[in-house]
Amino acid sequence: MFLYVIMSYPAFVRSKRETTRTEREAHKPGSTLLMRSPDVTKAAVTKSEQLLKLDGHDFTMRPGFGGPAIPVGVDVQLESLDTISEVDMDFTMTLYLRHYWKDERLSFPSNTNQSMTFDGRLVKKIWVPDIFFVHSKRSFIHDTTTENVMLRVHPDGKVLYSLRVTVTAMCNMDLSHFPLDTQTCSLEIESYAYTDDDLMLYWKRGNKSLQTDEKISLSQFLNQEFHTTSKLAFYSSTGWYNRLYINFTLRRHIFFFLLQTYFPTTLMVMLSWVSFWIDRRAVPAWVPLGITTVLTMSTIITGVNASMPRVSYIKAVDIYLWVSFVFVFLSVIEYAAVNYLSTLQECKERTQSNRQLPCTCGMTHPGQMMMSSSYSDMDMITTGNYGMSELSGDKQEQFLVHLVLDNEQGAQRPAVSSSSSLYIDTHAIDKYSRVIFPGAYTLFNIIYWSIYSQ
Repeated sequence: MFLYVIMSYPAFVRSKRETTRTEREAHKPGSTLLMRSPDVTKAAVTKSEQLLKLDGHDFTMRPGFGGPAIPVGVDVQLESLDTISEVDMDFTMTLYLRHYWKDERLSFPSNTNQSMTFDGRLVKKIWVPDIFFVHSKRSFIHDTTTENVMLRVHPDGKVLYSLRVTVTAMCNMDLSHFPLDTQTCSLEIESYAYTDDDLMLYWKRGNKSLQTDEKISLSQFLNQEFHTTSKLAFYSSTGWYNRLYINFTLRRHIFFFLLQTYFPTTLMVMLSWVSFWIDRRAVPAWVPLGITTVLTMSTIITGVNASMPRVSYIKAVDIYLWVSFVFVFLSVIEYAAVNYLSTLQECKERTQSNRQLPCTCGMTHPGQMMMSSSYSDMDMITTGNYGMSELSGDKQEQFLVHLVLDNEQGAQRPAVSSSSSLYIDTHAIDKYSRVIFPGAYTLFNIIYWSIYSQ
């Protein structure tokens, strides 16, 4: 160990000599070696802090503490209105929030009366209003490429504090007229700690305090109106606070829902009317049509409700979809009724045509049976035994059967007439349905659009 220290000591001495020689060369005129330059940023910050006398004041207290409330003016420039969500019932917007107040502790002497502008590093060292967004779900200050905060101080102590914020806030929507609805939402601004006795929050330029870009637009809404208001908010535990409101009214575009919901629904209802022109015996042709229309209506209703919140009241689109579904369902019932009545009619006709003929085998007096069963006494007197003596036994039986069939056909004529009347009624149902269903659905559309399109 001792030997190692002795061997390393000459190397240490040699390194010390080289360092001393380098420092001497650096101080020589015309030397190419660069000296370490001072930190200009630190020097500037230190100078500004000295100019604003930050060390001589307690900036944890508001300006004019113990005196009247400090007025803080606010104005907003709306950069974008990003999204409106019906499912979450909220909206997202990006804005420039600016605060104006006067803090005499930040006054500084200036011959040119020019203000000084700083970034967010100085904000943490002075007093700023503790503004927050009421009913906000998420909010953040943009930090690309640096924190988007600006502080401007005038020689007389007036301060402008600006920041770029994106906020997502709650909006209570009334969807009873959806998608023919108009929604009004508001962004509420308030001081968190200071009541109206300590901080008076107000719009700096009244209704002109809110500036919007004409290019702001949403895919589903039309911007109708932006305006500002202010009220006092009371909390039972802390007191009264000044609250500022940014109110905006949006009217929903209907064209998207016409293409995605209303037109397909109307086409499905009209397609169900095709069954009124289909022959009742063409069951294989009608069954796919009825199933397709019913399942398509169910799919449309499910798709619309999947993108909507589960509210406890009926929406305008629900009324249209369910009434249309009822029309499709009634078309199915109409075909079933016609098919059932036609089946009853065919069964009666088949029963009458399949009746067994009376047996004449073994009859000893076929002529008497024929006359007694088919003719009256007057007919017997008139006809007598005309032609009977001239017929053989087989021919007599054939003649007897022919007369019996004629008699039965005559007796069945009223039944056939009743069956024919039933046949005409089944066709009349289709004829009436071809007029009643389109007429009723057209009347429903007139009433629906006249009520909800106002």
